[in-house]
Amino acid sequence: MNNKQLTETSKFLSFILRHEPQTIGLQLDAEGWTDINSLIVGAAKEGRVLDQAIIQAVVNNSNKKRFTLSVDGLRIRAAQGHSAPNVNLPHIEKEPPKLLYHGTATRFLESVLQQGLIAGSRHHVHLSQEILTAIAVGQRYGKPVVLRIESQLMYQQGFKFFQAENSVWLTDTVPANFISK
Repeated sequence: MNNKQLTETSKFLSFILRHEPQTIGLQLDAEGWTDINSLIVGAAKEGRVLDQAIIQAVVNNSNKKRFTLSVDGLRIRAAQGHSAPNVNLPHIEKEPPKLLYHGTATRFLESVLQQGLIAGSRHHVHLSQEILTAIAVGQRYGKPVVLRIESQLMYQQGFKFFQAENSVWLTDTVPANFISK
């Protein structure tokens, strides 16, 4: 399997397992899990060829660790980023580091600096401990800009932080007064 196929399959899995499982007739449980065989059958109905080997390759080769397989290898879920209303992953609350980062495009900067960061259709705002990761995220939406988040100060003021299985930091919102460019 080449990199293009892995990338396309990863994007498809992200779309299905995070946002629109019903488009291929899937139902996610409350923790985002679905049966891999049902995923393969649903994808086939839409003309997309998936099998255990392709799914395993995407999971193993994802440097962002977007997906998690169950211990028995029969189920899969997205690690975070869900907008599906019935999914509520149990993330462990953690004390964040002093600073976290958020990548966005310059065209969103003015709005973010006025309104802060809100989850939008997702369940949480996604933050990174690494500036390079934030840059990569921002590049997906245009010319990137990295925002510095005073996460420790937020935490001290009662904001809750969680860390997903793939090390992405999650919070409900980031008020503008905790953000700097």
